[in-house]
Amino acid sequence: MFWKRLFSGILLLALIFFFFHKGGLLLLLLLTALSLMGLRELQQALKLKSPLEPIIAVLTLFFMAAIYLKGSFALAVWPVLTLLALLSFFVLRYPAYRTEEIALAYLGFVYVPVLFSHVYLLRMLPQGGLLIWLVLISSWGTDTAAYCTGMLFGRHKMTPVLSPKKTWEGAAGGVIGAMLMGALLAFVFRDSWSGSGSPVLTFMLLCGLASVFSMLGDLAASAVKRISGIKDYSQLIPGHGGILDRFDSMLFTAPAIYYAALFLERILS
Repeated sequence: MFWKRLFSGILLLALIFFFFHKGGLLLLLLLTALSLMGLRELQQALKLKSPLEPIIAVLTLFFMAAIYLKGSFALAVWPVLTLLALLSFFVLRYPAYRTEEIALAYLGFVYVPVLFSHVYLLRMLPQGGLLIWLVLISSWGTDTAAYCTGMLFGRHKMTPVLSPKKTWEGAAGGVIGAMLMGALLAFVFRDSWSGSGSPVLTFMLLCGLASVFSMLGDLAASAVKRISGIKDYSQLIPGHGGILDRFDSMLFTAPAIYYAALFLERILS
């Protein structure tokens, strides 16, 4: 199991590095595939067996195409259009669908493809070639730093019922670790930064904020699994679980960094 986990982890990291570096249509296609697989995992976890599955899949494909063509404008429009479409199916085919099916279908659309789309939007920002790496640092870097700190110094449980192993000391270590890694990245690539403000300070702030959201994303995914009575969303990635097991933090960190970067650019420019 250890070697399977190690090999699949290295392969996954290599793929992410490749697509993050390339950006553009290749990255969007990857995010579309991850979204469709993640939606399937969420629907299975929530036991949402309804004709709405293919409808949400088609809406996801149209949404990702709109993101590619219209960028952030699609992000403002498509969640509203999707809600209107689902409510239209609800009333026009009443009583074929239950209210909770509509609600869970919409939750899945916002939680998976909408949040995933922020990875692409972040990559397409003027400084997206650098900012995109903060997603990895604040997601997987936070997890590693929090685990190590928690093992060494953890005393006070953060969420004893939901995730008994997580401690406040580990959470603090995760935030500090992410900020330090962000500062290191900024220092190494400082000559490539053309945005407003100091790259070191900017990256530290972004990573610190996103680190908090990373832990919230991990806990949110864990809460769904707890309620659903499952250990992993799937066994797609050997030793790591499913798409939502491995990318749960990234779903939260990408939007956090995207909006925080836009805010900082506006107030510093």
